[in-house]
Amino acid sequence: MRIALFVTCVNDLVFPGTGKAVVTILERLGHTVEFPLEQSCCGQMHANSGYRAEAMPLVRRFVDTFEPYDAVVAPSGSCVAMVRESYPRLAASEPALAERVAHLAPRTYELSELLVDVLGVTDLGASFPHRVTYHPTCHGLRMLRLGDRPLQLLRAVRDIDLVELPGAQECCGFGGTFAVKNAGVSGAMLADKCDAVCSTGARYVAAADNSCLAHIGGGLSRRTGEPDGDGGTRPEVRAIHYAEILAGTADLLTPTAESAR
Repeated sequence: MRIALFVTCVNDLVFPGTGKAVVTILERLGHTVEFPLEQSCCGQMHANSGYRAEAMPLVRRFVDTFEPYDAVVAPSGSCVAMVRESYPRLAASEPALAERVAHLAPRTYELSELLVDVLGVTDLGASFPHRVTYHPTCHGLRMLRLGDRPLQLLRAVRDIDLVELPGAQECCGFGGTFAVKNAGVSGAMLADKCDAVCSTGARYVAAADNSCLAHIGGGLSRRTGEPDGDGGTRPEVRAIHYAEILAGTADLLTPTAESAR
């Protein structure tokens, strides 16, 4: 099987370790992962902002770049949702392109889909001795319907203390340009999400989208060291892509006198 990594803009520019983690995972399973250098943005920002004309060259570029591969994997639910859900609508007025999209979109997978559904793997032999909670991001939850696939993978990690996130299905408030255009509402949603994360006692919050994790992580970082209401201060809580846990490449928190759990 020829597998291509679609790393996405956010990961390429800000979180390259996540893309490397995906490669590590798949190579550990015996697969060769190719990285087409011609790849670029999927066009999600343009399309979501109403700029269809500007998005179309990026749609064509994605198809030209990834069409030769048997599977395309991305560590981003939102970008995979763009390809699978939005590309068919954007390409509908161009029959030739629409046909190519119809063949490529089903072969484009979020990482947990490729691992669980295609490769039939849940236990990757990873170990992560920390308390972790999981936030199912909106695109993965509502558009890709990932269900518990990422959780199946995390539950198989050795020594992990995986705890349920209250109100897990509630949006974190990022939503791409939503956070910019509706900063007040976005900030209130973020505060609720950070409250939920902190209530679990987890030292890590994992998710399938680094864009949402950047939003949540920013909110959590501003709380570090604040009074916790019990005479102490809030510990650092890190946002981390679940691929980095599965790959064993996470940059762990420095242990303190209290348990990292």
